[in-house]
Amino acid sequence: MERMKTTPTPIASAVFMMLACGAAPAWAQSADTPMEQVVVTGIRASLEQALTRKRNSDTLAEVISAEDIGKMPDKNVADAVQRVPGVNISSSAGGEGGFAENDRVSIRGTSSSLTQTLVNGHTIGTGDWFVLDQTGAVGRSVSYALLPSEIVSAVTVQKSQQADMVEGGVAGSVNIETRKPLDFKKQFTAEATVQAIYADLPRKTDPQMNALFGWKNDAKTFGVLVQLFYEKRHERRDGQEFYGYTPIDAESNAAKAHPELAGILAPSGISASLFEQERKRTGGAIDLQFKPSRDLSFDINGFSSSLDAANYNRSFYNNISANINATDPVTGAPVGVVPSAYVIKSGTLVSATIPASQYPAVSATKTYNSSLYSAFGDQIYRPGSASSSAYIDLDGSYRVNDDLRISGSVGYTRGVGKTPSDIGYEAGLTGAGSTYTLNGLSPATMSFPGADTSRFTNYVTASAWGSNVKTQDTEKYGQLDGELRLDRGVMESAKFGVRYAEHHRSTSQPENRSCPACDGTTSAPLPQWDGSTFPGNFGKNISTDAGFLRNVWQISPAAIAAWAAKYDLAGGPTTRNWAGELDVREKTSAIYGMVNLAGDSWRGNVGVRYVHTNQATITNVPGGSNPIGLDNINGPYTPTLNERGYNDVLPSANFKFDLSPTLVGRLAVAKTMARPDYSAMVGAVTLNDTNLTGSSGNPNLKPVRSVNYDAALEWYFAPKSLLSAGVFYMDMSSYVTYGTANLTYYNTSFKRFDSYSISSPTNIAAKNKGVELAWQQHIWGGFGALANYTYTDGSAEDGKPVVGNSKNTYNAETYYEDDRLSARLAYTYRSSFSGGLYNSFPQVMAGTGNLAASLNYKINDNLSITFDALNLNNAVLRYYGTNKDQPIASYSNGRQYYLGLRGKL
Repeated sequence: MERMKTTPTPIASAVFMMLACGAAPAWAQSADTPMEQVVVTGIRASLEQALTRKRNSDTLAEVISAEDIGKMPDKNVADAVQRVPGVNISSSAGGEGGFAENDRVSIRGTSSSLTQTLVNGHTIGTGDWFVLDQTGAVGRSVSYALLPSEIVSAVTVQKSQQADMVEGGVAGSVNIETRKPLDFKKQFTAEATVQAIYADLPRKTDPQMNALFGWKNDAKTFGVLVQLFYEKRHERRDGQEFYGYTPIDAESNAAKAHPELAGILAPSGISASLFEQERKRTGGAIDLQFKPSRDLSFDINGFSSSLDAANYNRSFYNNISANINATDPVTGAPVGVVPSAYVIKSGTLVSATIPASQYPAVSATKTYNSSLYSAFGDQIYRPGSASSSAYIDLDGSYRVNDDLRISGSVGYTRGVGKTPSDIGYEAGLTGAGSTYTLNGLSPATMSFPGADTSRFTNYVTASAWGSNVKTQDTEKYGQLDGELRLDRGVMESAKFGVRYAEHHRSTSQPENRSCPACDGTTSAPLPQWDGSTFPGNFGKNISTDAGFLRNVWQISPAAIAAWAAKYDLAGGPTTRNWAGELDVREKTSAIYGMVNLAGDSWRGNVGVRYVHTNQATITNVPGGSNPIGLDNINGPYTPTLNERGYNDVLPSANFKFDLSPTLVGRLAVAKTMARPDYSAMVGAVTLNDTNLTGSSGNPNLKPVRSVNYDAALEWYFAPKSLLSAGVFYMDMSSYVTYGTANLTYYNTSFKRFDSYSISSPTNIAAKNKGVELAWQQHIWGGFGALANYTYTDGSAEDGKPVVGNSKNTYNAETYYEDDRLSARLAYTYRSSFSGGLYNSFPQVMAGTGNLAASLNYKINDNLSITFDALNLNNAVLRYYGTNKDQPIASYSNGRQYYLGLRGKL
């Protein structure tokens, strides 16, 4: 695939041409033309409902209705919201790379941790299934992979803040509204969908099912809603991964032989990586709604979603920087290899050849300096990996009199992420040389002269481990609100309230390192190899170059599990990774007051929210005054409590002006805040023993605080039509950035002390500004189109880009609908953006676009056939470092096709 650019791709150009050709006759329609009242359903009805809610909102907001989600090729809520202006999505939470299903949502080119995700106005606990998200950068963003689109009535993306909204979204918030039984037109409603999904890369077909049952009594005072879902899918991801870049030590043999190599960045590893997974998302929702009178109502809403995500990850990679910088584990003297040929570009060692003679032979006892393996083979099996999210919420509302209404809610939410068995086997290759060439964003070529990479021979066990990770994210909350009608001049009403919440986030990491025979110090039987290799079509979508490494041995998951059981690696914990554990408790109290204002052709609100945050973090400090874990292989440590409290005063103002019957203007200003990521606040240290990198937190980190300014014009020039433009500016006084420092820790994998490059967070000022443009129109007959574009420019005081900042994002969508058939074609593109640090090294995701389509054919009033297709353009996700001569990863996830039957009563 060619390097992605910010100019439109051929697919994007074709979509825009389709929109432009259909739009020409409609532009001539005058806004003053009498509007014929026509009752419509389906896509056009949902778009009309969304526009009505947007127009009536006092804040800057984007709305997606249930019909819109139900008839889009959207499998979770993240898929749906990516199509509105100013919203970006990503298919991963951090350093695990991209997958086929979207997982995180961010607003206006910022990190997903700066977007508040709510369900019916309250927070939701979340967990992550991937082990690096459980132990690495533990953020505050919500995993949308747990939120199927079928549960949704509407989604509101709030871009401007007002005082009655829960704080926590510096850039904005996403509020997911679930369905309510008393909202259905019929007394009894039943809907069900049965689908088959075919994923073309793993070549697997799986079932997906969801059902909804709603009932309300004749008096419409009581209703029950039950939803169930079961969704299975196979994932396969072909990839080429790079584990960051490390400076060549000036004292290394290579730098002494070639002084110009000193300080040059060498790849920390280049791998052929194959990831396979079976996902099962199961769960449901229940809602009990009781409205005994027009003045009193209650609602109990519960939700549970579990994602079983067992996965198996295999990598085969060279070990360039470790080979060059290797030292004797006893004397510390340099013993690293010297390239016989090399190329330097942009301060990076982009090509090198190291002859086999540079690698010492393995001894008879198979002891070896693991830093001098010419290549590694990783086989990491994680049976039982899973995540879950659940909540129970009780809402009530009582109208005391004609002027005063009181409402409140109490609830509890819990998210869990777990990897109960992280079984790793790592084998080193000896007796071969290595060579590689980096090709910018095009895949690198790599070979190992003297070795047959397709055969599991001549390997030494470098390390093995078994670990157990569990994260928990819980919150209990209560809120009480009042709304008082004023009718005094421009003061329409007053709203006031209080909220209290207790949040707890923890990560535990018991480990089993009971395998002294597996660490390379003595001879040990290797896992059983059945002769299998990577699939024959591995990496074909990434590269067709003959130098792309693809023919690599692999061990079956069953063989790894059997080998691990022999050494009790999957057994009970024998030690703890205390440095990587975290424990954060937060108690937050908020009180607010807000006045709703209205005048001739305008309305708005002004208010202020006061928030007190009390945080307690526990950091495991090495040694310490009262150490525990004295028999821990990771050494003794002392759990240390750090407590602090801080206050935030958050004023806000929103105004909407009806400049004409079809033209609306908006102005907004607000002070916002988001508390730091959990891992950023805890001084826990997570280490990568192979790449000698790690991360730690900062217990004194300030929250991200910002003052946001917004202005917008919206022209509703025809029915179901909109042309809008907006500008925004975010002045962040305490953004969070990361710096690095070299610190010494005990390397438990290789049994020695090493210097690690540790990244840690600090506060810094940052600014983010941008423009949003949107167009939506029913063109002619059953045809319609939508398009939007967002430009953002965010950078910190040190000149580094704001994490998540894509300068250019656009969406183009066209649809057709009649009494029987509805069809959509949607294209989304976002330009390159910073993904933060990966192995203490900058990571940027290159620009990419995605094409999706859906078809629905109504057989009769009760049955419809559905067909959805995702990633039709088969996009490759590419990442790079400080420049494009430092590739970080390339991933291919393939296309997904859904064929289903939808029925309703």
